Amino acid sequence: MSIASGIAIYFVVWWICLFAVLPFGIRNAHEAGEAVEQGNDEGAPVKTLLPQKLLATTALAMLVFALIWGQMSYGWIGFEDIPFLRDMPTH
Repeated sequence: MSIASGIAIYFVVWWICLFAVLPFGIRNAHEAGEAVEQGNDEGAPVKTLLPQKLLATTALAMLVFALIWGQMSYGWIGFEDIPFLRDMPTH
């Protein structure tokens, strides 16, 4: 894998992980027991916890990228290792 493709794959993995991590820990005003301010949406989060989520996203993306890099470099799992793909006809 070249450096450019590694950066591109990490970038995509990071954004996918961010969207997976964003919903965790979100509480709206009703769930937090606070009054909704005039002009705010009732479902808007009270605290976004964005710095913690960015760190968690980076750590998760590094782990996922390491697994992708390992699979691409060493071929840990091939199609012949997946049982339902092994028995498929090869027309």
